[in-house]
Amino acid sequence: MRSPNEIFNEDRAMKTWVVVPAAGTGSRFGVGTPKQYHRLAGEPIIVRTLHRLLSLEPEAVVVAVHKADQRWQQMPLSRHPKIRTVHGGHERADSVRAAVASLAAEAGEDDWVLVHDVARPCVLISDIRRLIATLAGHPVGGILATPVSDTIKRVEPDSCQIRNTEDRTRLWSAQTPQLFRYAVLRKALASVDSSVTDEAGAVEKAGLTPLVVEGSRDNIKITRREDIAIATAIIEFQATQQGQTASDI
Repeated sequence: MRSPNEIFNEDRAMKTWVVVPAAGTGSRFGVGTPKQYHRLAGEPIIVRTLHRLLSLEPEAVVVAVHKADQRWQQMPLSRHPKIRTVHGGHERADSVRAAVASLAAEAGEDDWVLVHDVARPCVLISDIRRLIATLAGHPVGGILATPVSDTIKRVEPDSCQIRNTEDRTRLWSAQTPQLFRYAVLRKALASVDSSVTDEAGAVEKAGLTPLVVEGSRDNIKITRREDIAIATAIIEFQATQQGQTASDI
C-alpha cells in the first residue's frame, strides 16, 4: 500500500485548471452594469478575483462570459497568457460545463479543476492552498465551506409560516472554490440540468461524496449592492493584516 506521502507527491504532479463562471448579468445587483465589472477598492471585481487565482500559478484560467459581453475583451487582463475565454450560458451550470468541456483535449482525467465564483473576490489564498493540500490523493474532491452560525428555520414558501427549526450543527454554508477531478466533474455536469447551483451538488447527484474543508467568513459572495461596502471593509482589513494598502492586494 502506498504511503500518504507517496499519494501526495503523485498528486502534486497533476495539473490544476481554474474555471471562473462570469456570465451573470447582475439582475439582483440593481444596476445596468454586471456586478463583476463594478469597482471594489479601485479595481473591477473580476480583476480582483482573477489576480488572486492567477497567484496560484495554475495551468490556465478559463473565464466563461456572456456572449453579449463587450467589456471583458476590452480589459488588458483578458489577454493574460494564462487566461482563456469561452461563452457561458444562462445558468451557472451551463457556464461551468462550457469551460470544463473546453479543456477536454488537454486535461487529464485525474487533473484538478478549481471552480471559483467571479463574485467572491475576497477569498484567501491560504484557504485555497489548504483546500488543495487537504484533498491531495482524494479520488473525488471537495469544497470550501463554513459552519452555519445563524438559527435556521424551515418555512412554507407560500404562507411564510415556520414549520421547523433545523439542527444547525450539521449545516454548512457552501463557498467556492470547489475542487474536483476533471473526469469526475465533467461526467457529473453532463448528467444534471442547469438547476444545480454548485459543482458539489452535481457530484452528489452522481452518487459521489465530496469533502468539506473549512474556509473563512471573509469569502463573501457579492450578490447585492450593499455587499460592496462589506467586501471593501474586508479587503481593507486583509491589506492591514498584510501590511499593505487595499490597492496592493
